[in-house]
Amino acid sequence: MGPSAPIAEAIRVLPSATFRPPAGRGDIVSATDEGFEIIGLIDGVFYQRNAVAHREIKYAIERGVVVVGGSSMGALRAAEMDAYGMVGVGKIYRWYKDGKISSDDEVALVFHPETLAPISEPMVNIRATLEGLANSGEITPEEEESFLKAASETPFQFRNPMRICQRALHTGMPPDRCRTIASLMIEKHVDQKRIDAMEVLKDVSARLKNKVYETR
Repeated sequence: MGPSAPIAEAIRVLPSATFRPPAGRGDIVSATDEGFEIIGLIDGVFYQRNAVAHREIKYAIERGVVVVGGSSMGALRAAEMDAYGMVGVGKIYRWYKDGKISSDDEVALVFHPETLAPISEPMVNIRATLEGLANSGEITPEEEESFLKAASETPFQFRNPMRICQRALHTGMPPDRCRTIASLMIEKHVDQKRIDAMEVLKDVSARLKNKVYETR
């Protein structure tokens, strides 16, 4: 597990599972060779080391391993590999699959090297939060678009509501309104990564309970 969901929450869903830090190149192959029948891919590294490769997911699937992905790197790879049998779950996976998002920058964030707690805010959480505020009428579609643009122009390492607000000021948004939206983003924050990570864990749990290892 990694920054998408705390290990304590994950253990409650899958108490007998083996949990590992964000996956990098070779980790899926290693887990396959160790004999795991189901692999849930959630978090992955992007910059610290090479990312999980498509060919290693294919390697696992060809050997009968069910690979379920969502939330972060898992969602990105599932959208790319579901045609080969990888199982994708969650809203972020669907966003990638439908073409609403495409870049790995959407799920990138900075996390603490020891606790794995997130330090910056991933773009997908910003999207989900602003979408919720727009749907409830608390911000206008134009304000949603302005904040999304400001967020996309902010390097992922520095993304948080106040920094996004500072960027949005350059587009002409009134300062008072900008601060109000930033406060709403904090107050009504949607952690889409965590929601989707729990979906991955629940999917794996259901497969284990029902002995359903085939892809759907």
